[in-house]
Amino acid sequence: MAQPTSVAEDPQSVKPEEPTLTFPLGWLMDRAAAPIAYRAYTEVAGLEAPSESSFPLLPMISPTALRLAVTQALDGTWHGSMLKLPKPERVGEIDAIDGIGTIPAVRRLLEYGWNRDCPMLLLARRILFRLLAEDNDPRFLFELAPAATQSETALRSRAILREAAASALAQSGYEADPRLRGAARRVLERVDAFLDSALSDKPWVRVGNQHVLAANAAPPSIYNLTMLAYMPIFRNEHFPETERLYAYLTQPKPTQEAVQLYGKEIVSQPHLVLGDLLHNKNIVDSDVPFALLWLETMARLGFLKRNDSWMKLFERLIEDRDRMGVWHPHKGSKAPSSTNPYVWPIFPLEERLQGEACWTDVTFRIGLIAKLLGWRIDVV
Repeated sequence: MAQPTSVAEDPQSVKPEEPTLTFPLGWLMDRAAAPIAYRAYTEVAGLEAPSESSFPLLPMISPTALRLAVTQALDGTWHGSMLKLPKPERVGEIDAIDGIGTIPAVRRLLEYGWNRDCPMLLLARRILFRLLAEDNDPRFLFELAPAATQSETALRSRAILREAAASALAQSGYEADPRLRGAARRVLERVDAFLDSALSDKPWVRVGNQHVLAANAAPPSIYNLTMLAYMPIFRNEHFPETERLYAYLTQPKPTQEAVQLYGKEIVSQPHLVLGDLLHNKNIVDSDVPFALLWLETMARLGFLKRNDSWMKLFERLIEDRDRMGVWHPHKGSKAPSSTNPYVWPIFPLEERLQGEACWTDVTFRIGLIAKLLGWRIDVV
């Protein structure tokens, strides 16, 4: 009589072991800026911050974060604007905070590890929730008001501000708030209607000698993706829409510039995502900070581990680490930099890009992405 196969011997019953990432926590604690050290300790290593010491205050002692915080106006905004970002040539500069807008400022403070209940973020929260309602008052168009010369462009401006505000509020941890959930539902319904239509395959129309997005085309934006990345319960409740979004993000990115027809005006839409923005290793080599932004967003959305191409690019970053787990450039020896303005909220968190501090941001992000993937973190 044949003996039954034991559970241990049954290949169908053996779950594959999760990958393990060596994470140089000790190296980061010695060399990284305070916010990176704090987040590496608590978020990646998963260790509890000792409450009886000054350790929980580490995020608050970043000089750049403090300079950013004290530039907030009494109305809760930064420089009376919402979306303003550094010029491309200043994205990677540590002190590029002059004139920064409210939404990237809020997100940057959150990336520094600041609690959403600190006075600055509580003050900013009021105006962000106000933007979710798409108030018709022209004052709430902020720096976009001069471009809103007709009703179509005014509607566009309010939609952009709503999406960007929702992304900051989601990252702040307000997923359960009905105001944010209602705004997220409206945003997702609009995007999903586009993805589920024939227009998603052919969104371009010809205007003169130029191909532009049709007026009713509604591709996802970088703000949409950030918002959904920080709303896991909402994503689960809208699984079919999320699946269509994943399929769209894996398709080839078109070569046309993202411009769209609004009334009689052709308007640049750099925040729109028209497909896979990280489709080869050359993009990673030329812009490591953006690659990390994309990979982290995809990991939070639950998309990264499903996509072999993105996973290979992430594993390539891992292979560029030394025996201690510290990342170094695949080519050259310069500190990584980016001209992509949407990278500014997350990079660099380091206070000085000199010596070994050049590698702390990337080393930390690789560990964070691995943690989001559910990998085992081997702290050294």
